[in-house]
Amino acid sequence: MRIISGKYKGRRISPPKNLPVRPTTDMSKEAIFNVLNNHFDFNELRVLDLFSGTGNISFEFASRGCKPITCIDADFGCIKFIKQTATEFDFEITAIKNDVFKFLENHKGSYDIIFADPPYGIAQSEFEKIVALVFENELLEEEGMMIMEHSKHTKLNHLINFSFQKNYGGSVFSFFEFETNEEEFDNQEDEDDV
Repeated sequence: MRIISGKYKGRRISPPKNLPVRPTTDMSKEAIFNVLNNHFDFNELRVLDLFSGTGNISFEFASRGCKPITCIDADFGCIKFIKQTATEFDFEITAIKNDVFKFLENHKGSYDIIFADPPYGIAQSEFEKIVALVFENELLEEEGMMIMEHSKHTKLNHLINFSFQKNYGGSVFSFFEFETNEEEFDNQEDEDDV
């Protein structure tokens, strides 16, 4: 696992082998950040990393200047490793051991980017619930973006606020954004023209 860009570009990070994780591949990670580069200036972005695992995605955001970053994972070993690595690199990352669904239901705060990488094997309804909780509880800033990593067997493009998706190998990344009034107006015009 390596950091692909930013202050610590090229640095390798070696998590313990016994963590219950499936890290996002370097190829997928590079592709996601290429998309984000076109939408955001990374300095000072507030990031929420759900099901953060090894912290792979958070370290990439931190290397590019994002802060603060909040990581949520239910596994003690994952949280411990993220805290140790954040201290070593002097990253502004807060790692919290918590069930993601409970966190989303009770948390007050908002973020510019929310990244979620749930276990691929959870039910379709659980993926949908994550998206619903983020938008219903106003955890995403109006100009922000949510990214959900999932398998090709999970379909999220029917959900409200779905924007687009990218496929990399066996993984799919669904992007969610608030619909703007202008887009709604354009859609209304299209409907009127039919």
